Amino acid sequence: MLILPLYLQCVITPAFTLLCSDLKPRGVVVNMIPGLPAYILFMCVRYADYLNDGDMLKSFMSITTNGIKQVIKEHAENFEMLSFWLSNTYHFLNCLKQYSGEEEFMKQNTPRQNMNCLKHFDLSEYRQILSDLAIRIYHQFIHVMENNIQPMIVPGMLEYESLQGISGMKPTGFRKRSSSIDDTDTYTMTSILQQLSYFYSTMCQNGLDTELLKQAVKQLFFLIGAVTLNSLFLRKDMCSCRKGMQIRCNISYLEEWLKEKNLQSSSAKETLEPLSQAGWLLQVKKITDDDAKEIYERCTSLSAVQIVKILNSYTPIDDFEKRVSPSFVRKVQAMLNNREDIPQLMLDTKYLFQVTFPYTPSPHALEIIQIPSSFKLGFLTRV
Repeated sequence: MLILPLYLQCVITPAFTLLCSDLKPRGVVVNMIPGLPAYILFMCVRYADYLNDGDMLKSFMSITTNGIKQVIKEHAENFEMLSFWLSNTYHFLNCLKQYSGEEEFMKQNTPRQNMNCLKHFDLSEYRQILSDLAIRIYHQFIHVMENNIQPMIVPGMLEYESLQGISGMKPTGFRKRSSSIDDTDTYTMTSILQQLSYFYSTMCQNGLDTELLKQAVKQLFFLIGAVTLNSLFLRKDMCSCRKGMQIRCNISYLEEWLKEKNLQSSSAKETLEPLSQAGWLLQVKKITDDDAKEIYERCTSLSAVQIVKILNSYTPIDDFEKRVSPSFVRKVQAMLNNREDIPQLMLDTKYLFQVTFPYTPSPHALEIIQIPSSFKLGFLTRV
């Protein structure tokens, strides 16, 4: 473990200044075990436990949590820093569980890890404080990612026409929407995929737990689906068969991205189901009673209000298509009257799924932890 000089106030404060304020993710993650700063913090906790010094422990945990809060406040819009400290706060929380001495957290430990459990203190109160802090960091982390990707969603998912034969075709009576972005700089589906890949690679480099990463990706996919669908409801020029084809094609790109990153179990795909059904609704035939029945049976993730809105907004882009007749809309509406869903048109793009922090014991033995010289923590001594 690591030993700190007895005078905690004089020594731990600069130590944490280095661990939090001065550490830059890009400078420390290369060849570093995931969560190394968290392990260093925990080994300091072990020293206070070794001395059975409650005052030292209390002071150290207070300085630790306040230090993390401060660095998050100073870097509130820095995705890489938020990712780095979300990961380390999570790993620190797991260490407090893994070495707590509580039976439920010891089951997957090695005998040596169980020998290293805390002897004197119950840190369940501090675990709750760290858990609350991790949730706070996670929400800010999601907020920054959403702010980065949101401007790309409508241009990339709806407006950019990548399918062959679509480019240049505009619905009759509609003019091209003006944009402050030059055509050469317009966001595309590739822009969205590249941004997602940047988020993913950064989270992986910072050692973010896989289950936590999956929750973040699910939240991003929900935003992509909700923003795209809301825009569709507001724009008749986007409600056409060909645009439905484009939407479903773009969804397939997102699903392929999930597959490439081995994130199929994240439930991210399911958050796109309302948008997928809207794309299908734009493509399907809308004439006969059987068509109406199929729409009723297939569009289970869309509310009645949303289905009717899309049908009424449907705009043919060539002479081979026809508008949806009012009588057909009434048929579908009559079937949908049996549903007990919320009469909601727009989706809440600010909705956040509840985050959970799964317990994942570390396979790394404390004995093998090495502190890089770049950390400049020479005043820590292994005992």
